[in-house]
Amino acid sequence: MKDGELDSVDKHILYYLQGDARGTSSSDIAERLDLSASTVRTRLNKLEESGIIRGYHLDIDYDLAGYPLYTKIICTASVSERGGLANRAREIHGVTAVREIMTGERNVYVNAVGRDHDDLNRITEELDALGLTVVDEQLIRDEHVCPFRGFLDSPEEEFDGDADRDP
Repeated sequence: MKDGELDSVDKHILYYLQGDARGTSSSDIAERLDLSASTVRTRLNKLEESGIIRGYHLDIDYDLAGYPLYTKIICTASVSERGGLANRAREIHGVTAVREIMTGERNVYVNAVGRDHDDLNRITEELDALGLTVVDEQLIRDEHVCPFRGFLDSPEEEFDGDADRDP
């Protein structure tokens, strides 16, 4: 498998895992694709070894876990420092994700959770101390994740899991 050259089987494996990586076994995928479970496991191993599958992540309801405030903090960094600052921002207690944006002034997005506004203020102050300029903060009500349908052969194909469930 070359970079970016996934065949239909690999794409379908990725699609089904996006729906529910923990609850979907190689046997489940094999049944859907009319393959053997060992073939699917071999494909999974190759996808992991190549770095296409970087990991399996939990979808946490932070509100239920005691962190009711979920925010996106939008920052600006110089292009030459953006990568280093984004990486260091990940170390701040309460930060759950950091995205580097390729264009524009608003080029680092930080997702963070907190128990109260003091937590969010501390996170913002720590981002500022790193050298990121905070330009906006957005309090998020909820986030819904879904599988990328581009891995399907046709737009008509559907994930046969529970459509109302957030993966």
